Amino acid sequence: MTGPSPTLRVTLAVLTALGLIVADHRERHLDLVRSTLSHLTYPLQVAADRPEQWFRAARERLVGQEDLRDRNSGLHRENLLLKARLQQFEALEAENARLRDLLGSSLDLGERVLIAEIMAVELAPYRQQVMVNKGTHSGVFVGQPVLDANAVMGQVIRADPFSSVVLLITDADHALPVEVNRNGLRTIAAGTGLSEDLELLYIPKNADIQVGDLLVTSGMDGRFPAGYPVARVKTVRQDPDNPFTTVIAEPTARLDRSREVLLVWNLSQTSRQQALAAEATKAGDTPP
Repeated sequence: MTGPSPTLRVTLAVLTALGLIVADHRERHLDLVRSTLSHLTYPLQVAADRPEQWFRAARERLVGQEDLRDRNSGLHRENLLLKARLQQFEALEAENARLRDLLGSSLDLGERVLIAEIMAVELAPYRQQVMVNKGTHSGVFVGQPVLDANAVMGQVIRADPFSSVVLLITDADHALPVEVNRNGLRTIAAGTGLSEDLELLYIPKNADIQVGDLLVTSGMDGRFPAGYPVARVKTVRQDPDNPFTTVIAEPTARLDRSREVLLVWNLSQTSRQQALAAEATKAGDTPP
């Protein structure tokens, strides 16, 4: 027994399909069937698409992590560079402030001055010396007064062509004639070997000297110009066994912190005018 021929089967299938298409297009009878089949096949679609989603997510995660690592590394390098530059800017700002203080101090002094930078510090016990980067090539000479932006620091004791050694006022071998700015009382400020202390010598017990008094150079030694700040009295003590009053003063110069100093030429009024005129016509700090 044989069934319909293949041609008949194809014809019937085509007619059935056409009928279903026309019926669905006009009456939408197959919407329910389509919806049911969609619900049934959705899990299969999701399962088929899941591996690709996982692969895509993993690839994006790896790319994202690598990108984040690169960005983090770049930001870390940039942060280090910015911090280094910030440190340089802070150092430059501090240096500019110090130089402004020094220049302002030199204008107030009205003397011939030269700015020098401290190169080295003497670390031996009771020795208070520094080396600066200016020497005889710049006109520096032995005995030349040295100041910072606040007060007297010391004097040059050795001058080489391109560097000089400065003996600080607190060195045990240094002594400086001073006077009390309040009343003109004269005395000698001697170094103790300690950067915080000067001792005033031969102060009578009935002398008018008080804690807080400002000491300035008296000019009696002919080396330091008169009127430069030196120290402030911090201790006045009467000792029954000592015929003199024990007076300790603290230097007003920042001996342990200054990085730039002023080398001073004490000029007469005439030579000072000549030096100022020379400054206007030539560059440099070498004195005449």
